[in-house]
Amino acid sequence: MHTHKSMRRLLDFQLLAFGVMAAFALLLPMESQAVPAFARQTGQNCVACHAGGQFPELTPYGRMFKMTGYTIGERTLPLSVMGLVSSSSIANAPDGTAKHSTPIFATGSLFAAGKISDNVGAFTQFTYNNYAVDNGDGTFSGHTSADNMDIRFADHFVSDKQDFIYGVSLNNNPSVTDPWSSAAAWMQYVPVPSPSSSQFIDGNTPFPKFGSGGNIAGLNAYLFWGKTVYAEVGTYRTADQGFSFMSAGIADADKTKLDGNNNPYWRLALSHEWGPHNVMVGASGMIAHVYDAGSDTTDPTNLGQFRNNGVDAQYQYLLDPHTVTVQLAYMQRVQTYSDATLLAAGLDSGTSDSTNVARAKASYIYQAKYGGSLAYFNQTGTTNNQTDPSTSGLTYEAFYIPRQNIRLGAQYTTYTKYQGASSNYDGTGRNASDNNSLFLYAWFAY
Repeated sequence: MHTHKSMRRLLDFQLLAFGVMAAFALLLPMESQAVPAFARQTGQNCVACHAGGQFPELTPYGRMFKMTGYTIGERTLPLSVMGLVSSSSIANAPDGTAKHSTPIFATGSLFAAGKISDNVGAFTQFTYNNYAVDNGDGTFSGHTSADNMDIRFADHFVSDKQDFIYGVSLNNNPSVTDPWSSAAAWMQYVPVPSPSSSQFIDGNTPFPKFGSGGNIAGLNAYLFWGKTVYAEVGTYRTADQGFSFMSAGIADADKTKLDGNNNPYWRLALSHEWGPHNVMVGASGMIAHVYDAGSDTTDPTNLGQFRNNGVDAQYQYLLDPHTVTVQLAYMQRVQTYSDATLLAAGLDSGTSDSTNVARAKASYIYQAKYGGSLAYFNQTGTTNNQTDPSTSGLTYEAFYIPRQNIRLGAQYTTYTKYQGASSNYDGTGRNASDNNSLFLYAWFAY
């Protein structure tokens, strides 16, 4: 078990290790920017599309690029790569915690992204997880699978009287299509390592999310009128048959299985820009009919439902050398359990649980190089057939962008409540603050 004092000693080692990695990163060639395929295509650097150069938070230009189907600019080499080196430490690490305070190469991604024709473009990502499988003997096996996918047809009409964008997206993750980073798919942005040393870092704290999960297949239609009104509707199904590439590399037992095609998703947002300011307020939701994991999909008793409803807002101030972004999001998820689950738990038919997540984050970046953020999370809910979800805390972050496609960061996440209590939440004397975690990372893209 690690004490708070030992954690401070480990920090010295981690800073030394990350200093070496940062020095190595600075020696690498720096010819491309942001998601480099997009940068080569548009001829712009990362701050044109990303607020202060911080992926994935988009500027108004970045949102326009996404909504017009990734088609601005000229076709060029459509490939990019991204990687994450990290180290995680828990204030009081449980016995058997894997890779505690150990620098690791966590994940790597290959992107095929960019303009296909004047009206068709794509953003597709395949990710290698170096610690996907715990072999149970202290070793791990890596695995590659489909990640975010968004393939679009879009058109843009501009005149003296109107500015109108419309499009259609084939995608595999509800809200991955969304232009604002306060949406469920984008509010969690730093890739999350798999080893148990990272189980309490910010990326694993409560975030708004849709109960359907990802790696499913959806067809969405959207419009953006007068740079003010954004509306999107669509429906999702299991990513099988002709859509199986959207869940490639995921074992069949681990895939989300939806009932039919009637799993609707919707999004409405109002946006306004003036000078260096822009603001958005919006709402989103989804109803997903999901079979229990690994169950027989021909048996209707294995079918449950998730109903999500959320609201969110974002404010940005973009005027060199300052960048300010403030995000707010709240989402309620109501899970109605399958008859098979209720029978096994001895609960009445129709029993459900609700989970409510509130998330807020404020970030500041100076000269697109030096940045910091403060995030607050709070989750509550009912406990008919789930562990008390009440969890709350803060994440402090500082980061440095020495080159526009490298970010070196440190996050410290503190918990005031975990699984319903501040102290002795598991009955063995473990306190919420024992889960406080330090996460150091080097994130790069080429």
